[in-house]
Amino acid sequence: MGSGGRCLALAALLLVSCASTATAAKYTVGDTSGWTTGADYTTWASDKKIKVGDTLVFNYAGGAHNVAEVSAADYASCSAANALSSDGSGATTVALKTAGKHYFICGVTGHCSNGMKLVVNVAAAAAASPPKASPTPDTPDTPSTTPTSPSTPAATPKTPATVLAPPAKQSESGATGLRATAVAGLGAIAGLVAAGLF
Repeated sequence: MGSGGRCLALAALLLVSCASTATAAKYTVGDTSGWTTGADYTTWASDKKIKVGDTLVFNYAGGAHNVAEVSAADYASCSAANALSSDGSGATTVALKTAGKHYFICGVTGHCSNGMKLVVNVAAAAAASPPKASPTPDTPDTPSTTPTSPSTPAATPKTPATVLAPPAKQSESGATGLRATAVAGLGAIAGLVAAGLF
């Protein structure tokens, strides 16, 4: 592979890595309190905008607690007998791969009923929208087809006015701005690679 091909491959890899980094978030359950009894996880989750691709990190005393992902019915009854997955290592990371409600409890007897339970509503990941093309002018940029006489000068084509779109609204986390910056920067690199200047 020539140096141009290697640079192009590197630019593509960088683009993919920047796009995924800009959109995924990591949430530490309970923040500094971690996964423990006596915490209010309903309030903790209430202001989170969790989406597919994000991760939940549960920090807790291994051996004293665990994390079990369960069904809605098992969440309501605080039962980990039919857990979808469980871990008791003390540091559990859960990648959220599907949209919808995800239910977590501590499977140690009495802990779930003492508040060690969490439900998160995971939203579908927002697809990256392609850059919008500038609007086309109402008047076509073509010369007049009306025949002209030698005494009448030919019609001059109209130059379309440049229409500037307002900047895209940036999300609270800044992900839209990061993604747009990464895409624009990598597009410039790809252009230099294609032209053999990089």
